Amino acid sequence: MMAISIAVETPLQDDVRALVAQLNDHLLPLSPLEFQFKMTVEQMADSDTTLFVARDDEGRAVGMGALKAHGPELGEVKRMYTVPEVRGQRVGRQLLDAIVALARQRQMATVMLETGTGDGMAEAHRLYTRYGFVPRGPFLDYPDSAWSAFFELRLDAEQAA
Repeated sequence: MMAISIAVETPLQDDVRALVAQLNDHLLPLSPLEFQFKMTVEQMADSDTTLFVARDDEGRAVGMGALKAHGPELGEVKRMYTVPEVRGQRVGRQLLDAIVALARQRQMATVMLETGTGDGMAEAHRLYTRYGFVPRGPFLDYPDSAWSAFFELRLDAEQAA
């Protein structure tokens, strides 16, 4: 098990651009292009988005995930990806921990996400449901389609409990 460090970084660096390209390639065969809601590295660099990059002990970028703010109440998980060689080593879980911790720190009520459907996304669905995300309907301007699955994690319910 390798040591992973997770930090907020800019997406505008070559190894992160390479991760984004790998993620896009991974998603390509899984659903029609019009149902792939990808953020470019330029969009990821906007002030409303915080990107976490996971690096191994050699400093190699092995995963990423972002929190995009849609106003003060709603955070969205975007661009979650880990390279195949570290899958099963809880890198995705650590990235989600960082994203959700930031949402809590900002006192967001809810964190939501859109992801694909089908066998290619089964691991992602497992990660989110184990974490406590529950399925929900479309949010923001996402279309309702068989190609998308939507999840949410209520943070305000925890504070009330």
